Order: sequence, then structure tokens, then C-alpha cells
Amino acid sequence: MSDSSALLKAPGTSFEAPEDFDALNQHFLDKGWSDGLPLVPPTAQRVSAMLAYCDRPWDEAVAAIPPRYGAATPVRLAANAVMAGCRPEYFPLLMAAVEAMCEDAFNLYGIQTTTHLCSPLMIVNGPIAQELKINSGCNAFGPGTQSNATIGRAVRLILLNIGGAIPGAGDMATFGSPAKYTYCVAENEAANPWAPLHVERGFPADASTVTMFGGEAPHNVHDRESSTAEGILDMIAGTLASTGSNDVYHKAEPLIVFGPEHAAAVAAGGYAKADVRRYLYERARLPLGTFSPETIERRFRRRFEGRYASVGLDAMVPMVQAPEDIMIIVLGGPGKHSACIPSLGVTRSVTRALKLRNGRYAHSVAEFRGA
Repeated sequence: MSDSSALLKAPGTSFEAPEDFDALNQHFLDKGWSDGLPLVPPTAQRVSAMLAYCDRPWDEAVAAIPPRYGAATPVRLAANAVMAGCRPEYFPLLMAAVEAMCEDAFNLYGIQTTTHLCSPLMIVNGPIAQELKINSGCNAFGPGTQSNATIGRAVRLILLNIGGAIPGAGDMATFGSPAKYTYCVAENEAANPWAPLHVERGFPADASTVTMFGGEAPHNVHDRESSTAEGILDMIAGTLASTGSNDVYHKAEPLIVFGPEHAAAVAAGGYAKADVRRYLYERARLPLGTFSPETIERRFRRRFEGRYASVGLDAMVPMVQAPEDIMIIVLGGPGKHSACIPSLGVTRSVTRALKLRNGRYAHSVAEFRGA
């Protein structure tokens, strides 16, 4: 661990800023360092408190964040976490999220620079979710919880300030999305009738993990009427089927978010996760003729020549390339709702566990303090 007083005063690490809160925030806006909301001043004292939960050298990059490929050193990450309003104990989770996003499979460069309106979604599993009080229930995607709001916001500030995703320059999104302010939830494991996401991916149940997914905002599935598993799944399949989804054209990975009531009903109908995936793969389809003539020619006839070169317009097009490509989590509170979240298409989710320097799974964020 580096000496805080020397590192935080090093050239390029600190700067003189206005003491007045409004003037300081105007300075951040003028410099392009802000998401437009008021920021917490990243004083040396606040950054040091954040770095107390860092178990590695503060000046060694944990990743390079595109498109600028800025060095994501812990001290820089901590400064952005402070500005976002994070509590210091959130920092190990944020570091794991940054490492996950920068794995090749995630394609962070594409997510950062695309004209698509996608944003990294953080999904937290394991004991850390309860320890940090990350909302997995009612209004989990919405406001009201400090951990969800500030951790997700810190991700965005890191992508902006270190990665260079400046709107209209590095970030070329046509519309953008409210999810670009903050997009962080925990899976509702207590209400999950199936194995949670991290266990499904091979981690122990008591491991704390973060999964990064590059997708759109949630698309609601409102179904109060269906009384069978098949009815609920048909409604989800109908929502998933869309001509405007990038997932149709790639080895993509859309996310299905089951509300607890829908999940319980589907599981009670005898459906395991693998069964759900197969059902949705078979039912979430559209006739080829639903797409525009130009899309049929350029996207299907040429790109998937072996599959669509000579088929008729009544041929059914699946929304994913294989059942295994569908992600599933359980989230939310009471209410007969689920959601579909299409992805960028050219991205795969990445799951990282919180591990200590000795490779052991961390059972508490306190274990990172002073490591």
C-alpha cells in the first residue's frame, strides 16, 4: 500500500479547487468531469478513507478503461467513488466491477462508443449484497437506496472521467438512457426458486460476486392474468421478440428479470432454468417478413446465408442464437411483473468474485480494510 500523504499530493493526482461547493461543482461541469448532478468534493481525507478498503498498491492500474484507455488506478477510482457519494466500504465491490467490465468478453469499448443506448448493469450476488444493503426488492432499479444509487453512479463517473466516454465525443449514444446515471442491483436470492446467478456460474453460495451486463433499460412484462407457467412465459417471450433488438443478429445474451411472483409460479409449474431458456428460445420468434426488406437482405440473407439465404418470409427468426444465451435473475418485490433487458448484442456478461490478495474469497468487506 502506498503512502497516502505523498501519493495524494503527487503532480497530476491533486489540484487546487474552489472551496465553495457551488463553485467547485461548476468547475467540474466546465472540465467535463460531471454527470450533471452535484458531486461530493474528493478531498484527500475522503479519498484516503475510501482507499482504506483497498488491498493493493494505490498507484498501480487495475485496468485500462476505453475508449481513452485511461489507467484505472485505485486512487483515481476512489476519487470518482467519493464524487458519486459512495461510502468507503463500497470500494472493493466497485474495484471488482471495473475489472469485470474490462475483460475482453464484455467489450467495454463497444459499449462506451456505440450509438446504441446501452449501459453497464451491475448485478450483485452473495453475502456482500446484504452487508452493503444493496436493494434487491421493491424498486430495486429505482431511487431510494444509497448503495445502489452511488455505486452505479461511480461506475458512470469512472467511465466518463477515466475512460473518456464524454457525450458527443467518446460516448456517441444517439439517445442515451436514464440507466447511464446509475444501474446497480442485487439479485433477490431469498425469493429465487432457482440457483442464483453466481452459483449457476460455478461460484460457492457464500462467495460475493459482481456480474456486469451491457444492456438497455428494463422492458416491463405486465401479466396479472396468466395462471400457468406457460402463460407467463408466453407473455415474456412476446416482450422479448422485437425487430429492433441487437440480440437477433449476434451471439448475444439478453437478460430476463423475473419478479418473485412470476418466478414462483413458473418454478411451481415444474420449470427449471434450463427449461425456461428452451421455452423462451422456441417461443420468442418473429416471422422473417416482420423485418424490413433491407434488414432481411443485409442482416439475414447475407450475414446468415446458410440459414436464411433461400427461406421464405414466413420462416421464424429466434431472438437468440441458442437457449443457453438467455440470462435469468430474480429481482424485485410484490407484483406480477417481470422484465426483458436486451443487450448491446456484441457483448457477454462477466462475473467476478471478491477475492483477497491471497486468492481466498472475501466474506466481508472489512477484510479489505488495511490489507
